[in-house]
Amino acid sequence: MRYLTLALLILSINVTAAPTRSDTSTAEIQPEIATGRGEIKSATAEKYMAVTANPHASRAAAEILAKGGTAVDAAIAAQLVLGLVEPQSSGIGGGAFMLSYRADKKALQYYDGRETAPAAVDENYFMEGAKPRGFLEAVIGGYSVGVPGVMRLLELAHTRDGKLPWKTLFQPAIALAESGFEVSPRLHQLLEKMPQVAVRPAIASYFFDKNGEPLPVGYPLRNPQYAKTLRLLADKGADAFYEGEIAEAIVRAVAEDPVNPGLLTAEDLAAYRAKVRAPLCSDFLEYKVCGADAPSSGGTTVGALLGMLDQFPLQNYRVGDAELIHLFVEASELAFADRNTYLADADFITVPSRPLVASGYLAERAKLIDFEAATVAMPGNPVSFSRKRRTASSPELPNTSHLVIVDRYGNGVSMTTSIETGFGSRLMVKGFLLNNQLTDFSFTPRNADGALVANRIQPGKRPRSSMSPTIVFNEDGSMRLLVGSPGGSRIIDYTARTILYHLGLEMPIAEAIAAGNIGAIGRRVELEPGFFSEDTVGKLKRLGHQVVLRDLNSGIHAIALKDGKLIGGADPRREGSALGK
Repeated sequence: MRYLTLALLILSINVTAAPTRSDTSTAEIQPEIATGRGEIKSATAEKYMAVTANPHASRAAAEILAKGGTAVDAAIAAQLVLGLVEPQSSGIGGGAFMLSYRADKKALQYYDGRETAPAAVDENYFMEGAKPRGFLEAVIGGYSVGVPGVMRLLELAHTRDGKLPWKTLFQPAIALAESGFEVSPRLHQLLEKMPQVAVRPAIASYFFDKNGEPLPVGYPLRNPQYAKTLRLLADKGADAFYEGEIAEAIVRAVAEDPVNPGLLTAEDLAAYRAKVRAPLCSDFLEYKVCGADAPSSGGTTVGALLGMLDQFPLQNYRVGDAELIHLFVEASELAFADRNTYLADADFITVPSRPLVASGYLAERAKLIDFEAATVAMPGNPVSFSRKRRTASSPELPNTSHLVIVDRYGNGVSMTTSIETGFGSRLMVKGFLLNNQLTDFSFTPRNADGALVANRIQPGKRPRSSMSPTIVFNEDGSMRLLVGSPGGSRIIDYTARTILYHLGLEMPIAEAIAAGNIGAIGRRVELEPGFFSEDTVGKLKRLGHQVVLRDLNSGIHAIALKDGKLIGGADPRREGSALGK
């Protein structure tokens, strides 16, 4: 895979280069919940393992695995439960990327269930005259809702990689929706802290009491509407989501939103298809790191970040060293400069994915890292484009969920799933929340000179994402690590850091997950409080980094395969659990 070349078409999208990303403008919209160090969450098994963001979902997945289900079967059961007990993060009203490894075929598939833009949008959808709309103004209501992709993805993956009957996979979520579950501390805190949650009657009556207060921790919450929806989908398949009464309810909620109606139609829903795409694999040490290619930017950016670090003697560094953090941050900035320039929906533009992770190109990019000072990263040119594109960012926010599963047959799933910001568009339909994923497009379609942005909104297009479901393989092709995280654009740093610490620095996987997070946002270095010494912070400042201590509430979940064991790790910053046998 080293020194790959690619003949690319001349692109019509041209713009000048610009510095790397900054999402600080949306920091106040997405509250972080301070959790401290927390306890290491680890489990070891021999037959199967599931790690998800909520114990209910982990139990549902383990129940399916115990019945002889595949990793995909268990992932479906887990997703349906997550949409009930962690509705602020993911669900059937959103989208997802899934990597599915089939041991019998020694093959890795990438399933793309990302949302699409309605057919009626144009590139100025988020513009009001010469200025873009405010983020929160665009989020709330029907205006931000893309065509949900999760149900089509789950059905496609089950058709190809499932084993148990489709209806069986719905039973844990249906039973829990009917009997009820206790409101968790995280759900309660987000109901308190997220801005403008109770802004529509359906969501207000479900999550808040008659006095307008968030339901307390431990409140037994039932969702009979969701149970009814799941029964219909269990009986009739994903078609029942995209046509019929569920589809009609979605379209009505979007089009008739009293404040911010959107353009999604019944035809948009009926036309939606999940896609099978080729995963993107790159080199790190002796491993192959495989991730989701465009419209995800996870595969290219995690691969590029690790590929640049591979050029340095990692054995000389320790976790917490300022020198290692400096290398990590600088590599992240270089990788993001390329990501922001070249990544978008590959069905709409040519994306140079393999050149971006080619070892020769990354060796040259790594030479730009200055050991003595922080620098401003600019995009490279991995292939001979006749014109450059406009670098652009979009405000991805961290309420997402990640799960990893390995079954008794040696199959594995790494899946990241989201409705985007916490509680999505705030529209609740048939017991589930609708996404606000259209706001993952660049709000500004052109720069000041009129040059087009690659990730601008277009009819039928899938917005760029940082979701980074990842599976790492040994040299013999066997699975070594399944990993990923929520976290908006920080997903990439969270995922790459965990791989670096576990495989590069040989930390046990649960300890690697729990180690201090690092975020690279422009020239700002974000460090998780309580993990880094004053000496480290001082050294980074002397190198020219603007260091900010802030809670970095990742949700990293992973399964490491080593010495015949499955070792699951759940992020102590959230409510997840690892469960296996």
